[in-house]
Amino acid sequence: CKWAQLLLQDFNEIDRYLVNPDKIFDYLSAIKDVEHWSLQKEQSDIIKNYLSLWKELYSIYQNFSKNLKTKKFGYQGLIYKEAVNNIHNYIHSNNKQHVFLGFNALNSCEEVIIQELLQNNLAIIYWDVDAHFIKNQIHDAGFFLRQHKKSWKYFNSNPFKWITNDYSLDKKIEVIGVPKNIGQAKYIGSLLEVLDSENKSMNKSAVILGDENLLVPVINSLPPCIDALNITMGLPLRTIPLSSLFENLFQIHKNKSRSTIYNKDVINILSHQFIRPILKSSAENIIKDIQINNLIYISLDRLKNNAPQQTEIIEILFGNWNNSVLKSLNNCSRLIFKLKESLSLNKHENLLNLEYLYRFNEIFNQLKILTSENETVQDLGSLHGLYKELLNSETLDFQGEPLQGLQLMGMLESRVLDFETVIISSVNEGILPSGKSNNSFIPFDVKLENNLPTYKEKDAVYSYHFFRLLQRAKNVYILYNTEPDAFSGGEKSRFITQLEIEGVHDIKHTLVSPVVPPINNVLNTIRKSNSVMERIREIAEKGFSPSSLTNYIRNPIDFYYQKVLKVKQYEDVEETVASNTLGTVVHNALEDFYQPLIGQFLTVDTLKGLKPKIEKTVTHHFRDIYKEGDLKSGKNLIIFEIAKRYVLNFLNLEIEDIKKGNQIKILEIEADDNKVKLDIPELDFPVYLTGKVDRVDEYNGVIRIIDYKTGKVEQSKVSVINWEDINLDYNKYSKPYQILAYAFMMNAKKPFSEPVEAGIISFKNLNN
Repeated sequence: CKWAQLLLQDFNEIDRYLVNPDKIFDYLSAIKDVEHWSLQKEQSDIIKNYLSLWKELYSIYQNFSKNLKTKKFGYQGLIYKEAVNNIHNYIHSNNKQHVFLGFNALNSCEEVIIQELLQNNLAIIYWDVDAHFIKNQIHDAGFFLRQHKKSWKYFNSNPFKWITNDYSLDKKIEVIGVPKNIGQAKYIGSLLEVLDSENKSMNKSAVILGDENLLVPVINSLPPCIDALNITMGLPLRTIPLSSLFENLFQIHKNKSRSTIYNKDVINILSHQFIRPILKSSAENIIKDIQINNLIYISLDRLKNNAPQQTEIIEILFGNWNNSVLKSLNNCSRLIFKLKESLSLNKHENLLNLEYLYRFNEIFNQLKILTSENETVQDLGSLHGLYKELLNSETLDFQGEPLQGLQLMGMLESRVLDFETVIISSVNEGILPSGKSNNSFIPFDVKLENNLPTYKEKDAVYSYHFFRLLQRAKNVYILYNTEPDAFSGGEKSRFITQLEIEGVHDIKHTLVSPVVPPINNVLNTIRKSNSVMERIREIAEKGFSPSSLTNYIRNPIDFYYQKVLKVKQYEDVEETVASNTLGTVVHNALEDFYQPLIGQFLTVDTLKGLKPKIEKTVTHHFRDIYKEGDLKSGKNLIIFEIAKRYVLNFLNLEIEDIKKGNQIKILEIEADDNKVKLDIPELDFPVYLTGKVDRVDEYNGVIRIIDYKTGKVEQSKVSVINWEDINLDYNKYSKPYQILAYAFMMNAKKPFSEPVEAGIISFKNLNN
């Protein structure tokens, strides 16, 4: 459970600071009782159960400590407490000399142990603090050391070693504001290049990352002149690509409630950089099957049929893990060895990936040991939680030479180390210092009363580390993010303000930003090469459709990609019926109904006879286009019913028209033989116009050219006012452009002898 870790952390603090557990847990229980008071005479079962947990905390603490001691195990605080209880026995049986170096914040146990050893002449202690921090009574960098110097009896008769005077020496300190985290990483790279050109020795230089998430961006931003590098912080395993693969697998199998698998989950796994090289063409076959047949969910058998050579890996990835902890861990281990086999074929190019696999194999081996010894992890959800906790604490460690080259480290790794040149990044509130985070069940006021550390002490720890880095440095570059957000700290750190106010050093302030070259809007021009002209000739010979020409009006570059280069847009699985699918279904259904009626006058009986066929016809066309997509639930069911209603409403409209005495004769339905040659003297190749008209009929003797639209079309988008804009304004004139093109083609084939009407029937506003 998440609360168990928090509770263990509180147990740890209570023991490290030698607090009476009975008193603090009793106090905590009383606070929770007050917080959840009720006017009702009897508390509900939920409140009773909630409060019972707090009342049992002391009992949990006692039993947990007792069991650990029996097994000779212990968390840090318990071991510290036992050491304090046995310090006198240790002193009487030991005459070793102990040397303590460079400490700062000490918990109560550490203070007792060190003081006892000092009083018995079994230890020497050396501090590292500057006189400026000791003398200044409000400077947080000397907060703990002032307390030790004042309260430890040992220093009444012994000197406090050592207090130096290095901080006040001349230093070059620059405070640099850089927008965003990546901006800081890039600036660090350019700064190192400048320092190298000034012959500053990298052996005495360090880059300190306040935010350790900047590790990879900084590594990628290092200039070529950095030939030696030592990284003393690990790369968190949760940030490497392999972690996303196992996270996706856990999510699939943890939430699996049916025998089939969601298409996007399948595609995510198959497209992963570690899986794609193993499955190769099999992955492509599966993804192609999903897209062609519009599969929202896909079965395990179908996956195997598409990858007959890779059934074992498909079973590992997508087979039923049965919510079994052991089977899940075994599948993860099997997958790692399968990946290892594949990567080992080209070992010298995959050394880093193989290292990733080795570290993840260690994690799953640890999980096997933990789950075999602990019966509380019984399902995949619990295993996933345990896996994430383990993953968050694991890192991939780098190897380097600590005495050579540039040192790259986190703030805590910089303890007791001195550098001539220091670059510190992310010096923002919420990062340095980390701010008022309180990961504890114990309230702030209770911590104060019992002398437990709060965020104030944590800030003092960071203050010491920050200012100690500056203590002996000669060149200091402090970077902060000028555009922080909720996830990356706040404004510039109080440490920067403190440097400014104390007035010991002259601080140079700089705001930097990336060099953004002026961007002039230039018309995107594509040269008509011989191959482009050849392709245009092919299209012209085949015939330009009105829709392709309106596409050119909307965006000529799209026309170039789609028609000239034949670049198709990637088709996602259509989980919800798209508007173009609905339109195609309605068009095809009406084509089936009216095709047999060409050359006939419509009658009420004929149209009524079509109504019983609506369900079957619409279903057939949905299945033809939407393939194996689900039409029986959710939005798709509603859209399916809308398609049937559109067809029914149209038939009813026709019936009402005929009942009013109007005569309608069908002349053409989906006529696709309209191909006419355009006379363009400037071109030395033929150009044709082609297109398919939805419907041509005769209405009381007047020929009508009709285009169906399932969307809503307003009268203003059909009427042509400014004729000169018809081939310029796509939004306003694309629909009349298409209809007039159909009319033009029909007239070219057989000139009209009578007036002709051309227009749109919009299924969303049939009355217009």
